[in-house]
Order: sequence, then structure tokens, then C-alpha cells
Amino acid sequence: MSDAALTHAPPFRPQLAAVGIVGSMLVTTGVFLSGFVISEPAPYEVFMAGLIGLWAVVGLRISRGIAPLLVLVVLFNVGGMLSLTVMDDLSSGPMYMAVSLFLALSSVFFAAIVEARPARLELIFRAWVAGALITSILGILGYFHAFPGAEAFTLYDRAKGAFQDPNVFGPFLVAPSLYLMHGLLSGRILGAPLKVVGVLTLALGLFLSFSRAAWGLYLFGVVALVFVMLLKERTGAFRLKILILSLSAAGLMILALVAALQFDKVANLFSSRTQLVQEYDGGHLGRFERHRIGFLMAMEKPLGIGPMMFSKMFPEDEHNIYLKSLTTYGWLGFATYLTLMAWTLSAGFRVLLRDRPWQPFLMIAFITLLGHSAIGFVIDTDHWRHFYLLLGVVWGCLALERRHNRRIASGTTLA
Repeated sequence: MSDAALTHAPPFRPQLAAVGIVGSMLVTTGVFLSGFVISEPAPYEVFMAGLIGLWAVVGLRISRGIAPLLVLVVLFNVGGMLSLTVMDDLSSGPMYMAVSLFLALSSVFFAAIVEARPARLELIFRAWVAGALITSILGILGYFHAFPGAEAFTLYDRAKGAFQDPNVFGPFLVAPSLYLMHGLLSGRILGAPLKVVGVLTLALGLFLSFSRAAWGLYLFGVVALVFVMLLKERTGAFRLKILILSLSAAGLMILALVAALQFDKVANLFSSRTQLVQEYDGGHLGRFERHRIGFLMAMEKPLGIGPMMFSKMFPEDEHNIYLKSLTTYGWLGFATYLTLMAWTLSAGFRVLLRDRPWQPFLMIAFITLLGHSAIGFVIDTDHWRHFYLLLGVVWGCLALERRHNRRIASGTTLA
């Protein structure tokens, strides 16, 4: 570093450093709480609402790199608010939109704090792993009725952990699983045993959720992670290491699956859930028929039909995030959602393989978010807390990349 740069370096302020540490600890606590949503409002909402409000008062900086995210999520929710105008009964609609707006702003919050301090990415994912391990263990113990009252952590004989729905519980475990796998593939061998135990615990919890969307998301995430790492690391030794560890991990997964299938209860439900099309998918007014009718109906409803109105017209909810964006957020919400996902995924893809300190976190969040955009065709990801966390992480990394490039152009480096 030049003498001029040292001369103009900002002085160290212990007060600001202490505030930053406390802020990071609070963020870690918030992410950890995202794994426990047995009832609503969950502790996550209460805690994060206070934290975001406090941070906004203290000084939450929204940079130009994050501003598009803010604009898009606000427009998305404006569409939802407009849909309220077509509802006759407003008993539950406003509260639904309040939660939507809070979750949307939480993605902006996570993006901003990641850009402000990239080291928070490590804390975020470690907290996510901790919360995921605990809720996964609860789901596993509940599934096997390991203690009195353990059935509270299951639903319809499927593990749900500390969540309300197995279909949310399963996908929640994917990103922390990929984080542990990345550490296993790229880290030192000394830390491998603990990571292997963590991966197997999360995999078993995810398997016992019997969520086909979660299974598909997990399989896609693992394959995509290994593929991207092989693209990024071009040395023969590293590629051999990834190959050996990947095959070993696959072998352990198969052995664990075979062991789990020795239980008749597990084997019977697994046989039922592995059918590609269930009765409630292809039957009269099943999932796919509802999708077709719903999209046709939405073409005549520019403002949508309002939150939670679809399930009052049909046997079940939309189970499709794209249809949900049309019915609940109107044409404006649908167009905004498509723009948001296309912008996020295309921008993330362009910088995915660049050698940056935050690249592993971007890679994990991008892969998981891409998988969520795919399972969104058969499941409703609206109001999934971890979805907005993923969105915030990707946009935070994009903002870091933008700042990094700007500083390179000016002759400095990113601290």
C-alpha cells in the first residue's frame, strides 16, 4: 500500500467496531431463528422486524447496487396491495400483505448488511447450519416418536421439524447442506468428520420430510455444486479430490437410504411419494388442472383476486409461485416477479466463477435460488423466509462485485 493511501486511511474507531460486532451477532441470531416457525408470527418475524427497524434508524445504507432490488420488491408488493381493492372481505388480506412487505424488505436488509461487511456471510451461513441441524434433529426424532409429544414435529407422518409444513422444512435444509458440502470438498481433511455428520443429519431430515420438491432441489443442488467447483478449480489434484469425496459421499447417502428403508413405515411412504404424479396432482381439480384454470382466470383479472382467495374457489392453494404472483399480486406483481428472478439469476450467473472472497457464498445461494425458481412451478415459495434470505445474499454479493470493480477501476482494492 502506498504512503498516500496510508495517510488517507480512516482512523480506527473502537466504538464503531463494537457496534459492528454487536450488529453481526444480532444478524446471526435472526438467521438462526429462521429455522423455527411453528406458529405465526414466529420469533423470527418479531426479532427481525425490531432489528431492521433499529438498523434503519441507526443508518442502513442502500447503495446503487441494491436499489434495483428495493424497487422491484416494493413494486411486487404494490401489486399485492392493489389486489386488496377487489376483495369483499378484508379480514385477512391486509395482514398477508404486511408479512409479504416485511419479508421483501428483509431481503434488502440482508443485501445491505452483506455489502457493508462481507465477513457477515460466514456468520449467516454458520447460523443457518446451526438452526438447520437443530430443526432437522427435531424432525428426525419426531418422525420416530423418540420422546413423548414428538409428533408435534411431524405432519401426516412426514417430518416437519420446527416448521408448519414439511414442504418448507425440506427446502430450508438445502442451502446449509451445500455449505457443509462445499467445506467438505474444499476444506482440510481434519474437519471432514464433523461436516460428514452434519451433512448426513440434514440429508436424513430432508429425506423424512418426504417432500418431492425438496428431494429434487437437494439432488440438483449437490450436482450443480460439484459441477461448478470442477469448473472453477482446474488443477488435477483438486478435481481428483472432489471426485473421490463426491463418490464417497454418494456411497454414504445410499447406505443411509438403504438403512432408513428397512423401516416399513419409511419404505411404504417412500414408495408412495416416489410416484411422479400423485392422485391430487392429476385428478379432477388436481394441482395441474388448477394451474391451467388459474392461469386462464388470471388473464381476465389484471389486479388479481386477492390473497388466499384461490383456495376459497378451489380445493387447495395455487401450489405454483408464478400463478400465485398473478392471483395475489396481479399483472404488476407477476411482471415484477419475473423481472426480479431473471435479473437476479442472470446477474449472478455472470459473476459466478470469479475468484472473490465471497464467491463460495454466492455460488451456494445462486444454486439454491435457481433450484427454488424451478420447484416454484409445483410449489408456492411465497412467504418462505429463507427464500428472501437467499435473495438478499445474492444481491449483497452482486453489490460487492460492483464495488470491487469500481475500486479496481479507480486503482484501489476492496477492503
